[in-house]
Amino acid sequence: MTQMMKKKELEMLLEKVRPFAEPDPRLEQYPTPAVIAADIAYSAYAAGDIEGMKVLDLGCGTGMFSVAAALLGAGAVVGYDISDKALRIAEQNAADLGLDITFRQADIREVDEGADTVLMNPPFGSQNRNADRPFLEKALESAERVYSIHMANTLDFVRTFAEERGREVVSHKIYKYVIPHTFSFHTKMKQTVEIAAVVIH
Repeated sequence: MTQMMKKKELEMLLEKVRPFAEPDPRLEQYPTPAVIAADIAYSAYAAGDIEGMKVLDLGCGTGMFSVAAALLGAGAVVGYDISDKALRIAEQNAADLGLDITFRQADIREVDEGADTVLMNPPFGSQNRNADRPFLEKALESAERVYSIHMANTLDFVRTFAEERGREVVSHKIYKYVIPHTFSFHTKMKQTVEIAAVVIH
């Protein structure tokens, strides 16, 4: 499957991933758009960081990156999230596509597992300031290759955070991310922000 799959095929399969049924604003549970997830995961695949590798999805939500990694031939995929509701949907998403993915419930600070690659879309810190830091810290502890999404205006912080730990942001790509009207405090039907997908070695 992995040799034949094109990025567009991956994107179409990721469109089937169910979103959060009851998103929790405290956890910043926003879905990762399939088109963005497919682009990031396919870049990781093209770099040799997915096929046959062990991949962790930290703050996996309903499993978008976990599913992408499994579809692209990862040797093992483990998704972590603190929300049992999100994990139940993630397990259903994996089952629907016949994928063998392990999902575990844990606070990100309690994760004690290594991997070759981390794919993640952590909280941006919009509701809880610096909410993305424990995820970034854990990702850098856990894997040699990290693919992570952050607000574009925090790119300098992410670079410095990595460098202080002997790592380097080797590339990044900016995306327009449309946040739909999800919670009562949202004043607009949708809002577009710039996010940066970073690759850390």
